[in-house]
Amino acid sequence: MLKIQEIRELIRLVNESNIVEFVYEHDGSKIKMKKAGATEQVVVAAPKVDVPQTAVVQQQTPVTPVVEKVEVKEEVKPEKQVVATENLHTITSPMVGTFYAAPSPDAAPYVKVGDKVKKDTIVCIVEAMKLFNEIEAEVDGEIVEVLVKNGQLVEYGQPLFLVKPE
Repeated sequence: MLKIQEIRELIRLVNESNIVEFVYEHDGSKIKMKKAGATEQVVVAAPKVDVPQTAVVQQQTPVTPVVEKVEVKEEVKPEKQVVATENLHTITSPMVGTFYAAPSPDAAPYVKVGDKVKKDTIVCIVEAMKLFNEIEAEVDGEIVEVLVKNGQLVEYGQPLFLVKPE
C-alpha cells in the first residue's frame, strides 16, 4: 500500500506531465487518476494479439482505426454559468481538510445557491484531523456559487463559495 506522501507525489507528477490518465495496481490496491482536460478516447479491443486485452489510445483528431471493435467516449461537461467575480466576496478554506456541505450525511446542506446569509451564518464544515471546524460566511449577502463538492479535499486558501455582498 502506498503512503499518502507517495500518492501526493504521484498526483503532482501526473499533473505536471502530458499524461491524461494514469492507473497503478499493486497487491490488490488500485489508484486511477484522470485529468479533467481529457475530451475523447478510443477504446481498441484486440483479442488475438499478445498485448493487454484492452488498450486505451488518446487522440486529439478523429482517426478511423482498423480494428474489430471501436467505442468512442466523450466527456461532456455541462455548461457552467459564468459568474463575474467582480464585486463578489470569496469564502476560502482556513485550513487543509475535507469539505462537508451539511452537518451529517442525511441532513440538508447548510446553504445553497440563492440563500441569504449573515456574517455569522455557518456555510459548511471543514474536517481536519478528526476535528469538525464550522466555517462562517464572513459577510452579509447571497450565495452565488458553491465552488467545491461535498466530501472534496480542500487546501488552505482554496475558494469555497462566492457571495454577493449586500
